[in-house]
Parts: sequence; C-alpha cells; structure tokens
Amino acid sequence: MSVDLSMYIIGIDEAGRGSLAGPVVVAAVLTPRNFYPKRTALPKLKDSKKLSSIQRQVWFKYLKSHPKVFYATARVYPRKIEKLNIANCANIAAAKAFWTLISKLDIKNLESSPVILDGSLYLGSKGKQPNFAKTIIRGDEKFISIKLASIVAKVTRDNYMISLHRKYPLYHFDRHKGYGTALHRNRINRFGPAQTHRLTYLKNYRKLA
Repeated sequence: MSVDLSMYIIGIDEAGRGSLAGPVVVAAVLTPRNFYPKRTALPKLKDSKKLSSIQRQVWFKYLKSHPKVFYATARVYPRKIEKLNIANCANIAAAKAFWTLISKLDIKNLESSPVILDGSLYLGSKGKQPNFAKTIIRGDEKFISIKLASIVAKVTRDNYMISLHRKYPLYHFDRHKGYGTALHRNRINRFGPAQTHRLTYLKNYRKLA
C-alpha cells in the first residue's frame, strides 16, 4: 500500500521501560495531519497511563478498525535488555517499529512529514536522530499521534503479559503486567525470578519486599 506521507504524521511511544519483567514494546502510529477522533462513544484521549484498561481497549479497537490509521509495534526481550540496557533497547524497538510501518505502507518520501517520538526515544543509536524525526519531552501529553502510540504500545504489551501469566501463573503477570507492585515483589521473593524477568533489575530481588 502506498501512502502520501505529506498528508500524515507519525507518533512513536513505548511501554514497559520500568517493568521488572517482560519486553519493552514500542508502537509507531501513522495518522492524518490534524487527526482527531470524533466518535462520542470514545473515552477522552489521554496518554495511556492516564486511561483505565477498559478505556485503552476501547481506543485500541477503534484504531485497529480505522481506515486512515496505521501502526506497527516492536519489542525487545529481557536478555537483550540486560545486555544493552533499557534505553538502547527502547531505541532499537522504536527504529524497528518505525521501519516496519514504513515498509508496510511503501513510504519513500520520508522528508515530507514529521516523525515525533516521546521523551527519551530516538530512531538512531546514542541519542542520534535522522533529520525527519524529533524527540519531544512529554510528547505523550501534547500530540495526538504520540498519545495513540502510547495506547497501542501499552495494550500490545499488556496482552503479551497476560499471555505470560498462563506460562508463569505463580507471578500473576495478568494483574501487574510485570511492574514492581507489592504482589509482584512478594512473588519474586518467594519463588525467585522467572526466565522472563530482567535480572539486571533484580540484583537485590530478595530484598524487594
């Protein structure tokens, strides 16, 4: 599918940066310029962290079915996070999600539309950015495309963590999604880390309770 990128904008955001387990997931979302959903049944659009799980699912379902919204996601798993650190891995996932989206839509005129990334995300290594992309502090509070990317990344990651619960039921990943809640810390203290935990985050896991 070919897209005239001059009519669109791409927002990129991540989920799972601070999680004790599971991957970091990044989403790249392409929307028309000046896009704003007008369906009254939708919750107010906010960064994913400020929406309930049900509200995020409503938005995700809407985005999946919208004919002018396109997205791609990418993830990096715990072993690579341990080796390269979370910042580098988030950037790797951002670049992969972006180029997957570009490839899927057969986009070639990258210079004609802005690509905006939230916070500390970059498409290049060591904080470098191609000239068509820009990192914006608190972009998930300012730009619709980044807010939508945060929702896609969060829902995609949450669904993955729910699937992990079936493999590692002792840790209740379906409830805390890998973040350092009291329940999760208790499970780590009791059973030790699972294969899906980020061990560099858990050097003192026995003291987490």
